[in-house]
Amino acid sequence: MAPVRRPARTAAIAVCLVLGLGLLGGGLAGDLLSDGASAATSADRFDAAASLWHSLPVDRIFPPTLRGDGAGPGGADRVWIRIAVAPDSGCADAFDAPLREALSAAGCQRLLRATYLDATSTSVTTVGLVATTAEAAEMAALHDRFEDRGVTRRKDSLPLPYAAKGTAAAEFGAEQRASWSVEVLAKLPAVVYAVTGFADGRKVTEPEPAEEAMAAGATSVAAQAGLGHDAHGIVQQVAGGFRKAAAKAAEEAR
Repeated sequence: MAPVRRPARTAAIAVCLVLGLGLLGGGLAGDLLSDGASAATSADRFDAAASLWHSLPVDRIFPPTLRGDGAGPGGADRVWIRIAVAPDSGCADAFDAPLREALSAAGCQRLLRATYLDATSTSVTTVGLVATTAEAAEMAALHDRFEDRGVTRRKDSLPLPYAAKGTAAAEFGAEQRASWSVEVLAKLPAVVYAVTGFADGRKVTEPEPAEEAMAAGATSVAAQAGLGHDAHGIVQQVAGGFRKAAAKAAEEAR
């Protein structure tokens, strides 16, 4: 004789079935509604990124306003306003000699730069994007080398500012550099960096890498003014935007 199916058990099975189908359907829907970036391979994104330096509008590479939610000291929000964009150029005059030498392995196809002023008019930051000529394996190796050797923390290896005349950054020279950050993009042919100083043009005798200036308990001039947060935050914003642009370009090319 067939067993009697209890109503409660039947309802539970039905609910589980519905939920299971719903989760499956939701997963499929998520895949269908996503931007499709995951469909492009790392090689696709790397290849697509090679030409972005001249095909992307400047406002996509260096947006007029950058917003760093929680990017400041103590999780404070930061806002940076673009005040100047440099003509694209080579890399010969963009770095202190040791950093220029360290980056030479990647090759410099083109350098793009912009300078930002923070919303309180306290700090100025030059951000640069180096479009490299290196292959994927070479970029990955350079990234690892920078990490292993602490290149980005060396105080003789800073980027140089772009001091645009007639702006708040007009006096932003080598002696005004207070903090900096350099990120070699391991999976794209690019290096993104930022160097920060005070908008009033004051000299800084002991510049400090962003990761040290952002450390808990740091008491340096750069740390107390949040300049390490500015350098780090702007690098993350620009690098993140470039990664998204590369993913989108790769997907569109498929």
